[in-house]
Amino acid sequence: MRAPHPATAAAATTDGPPPESVRPRGVHDLRNQDGGPLRIGYPADAVVVVSGLPGSGKSTLLRRWSPAAPTVDPRTAHTACAAVMPTWLPYATYRPWARLRWLRSIRTSIRAGGPLLVHDCGSRSLLRRWIARTAARQGRGLHLVLLDVGAGRALAGQHSRGRTAPARTFARHRRGIARLLRALDRHGAAAAPECTSVLLLDGLSRSRATGVEFTDRQPR
Repeated sequence: MRAPHPATAAAATTDGPPPESVRPRGVHDLRNQDGGPLRIGYPADAVVVVSGLPGSGKSTLLRRWSPAAPTVDPRTAHTACAAVMPTWLPYATYRPWARLRWLRSIRTSIRAGGPLLVHDCGSRSLLRRWIARTAARQGRGLHLVLLDVGAGRALAGQHSRGRTAPARTFARHRRGIARLLRALDRHGAAAAPECTSVLLLDGLSRSRATGVEFTDRQPR
């Protein structure tokens, strides 16, 4: 049996009631649900991909959850590649290298064992299936967290952080996310058979998801 990751839980400190435990099964929809803080539970060796439009709050959620598991972020690969490139060279020129470096980081982290968080827009089903196959080779499941906050709120999020995605890139991600959401609404878990679970969050429930826990124990 694989040993659990040293950090198995992360939760925000609040003065209110203890967080409610949620362990996603199939498609677990928490959109439009008000309430207190939530602690999301996953198996000890889960690979959790946090997806959504640029500006939807993926980085905010991952920072909140990061004490519980290492995170693979494409911006880390981007920054590492940019550090050794001439400043005048456009990112588009070496984007394939940065992307390959990011994919290798995902594969290496999955093989290392223990829980893992992956930052990805999630609009490309091919990439999601590749991560799922890589995880399955290690006997691990892929769990998807999909942030559905709408294009307007995502664009506002981009402006608030001072970093905007190119219009064509944002439009491509928007089409991909909308297609996935429609399929999940119509077909449920069958729309994403590569995923062990799909957790749907909007802006409200994202703010409630104060912590994540990786353990094989079932919530009480």
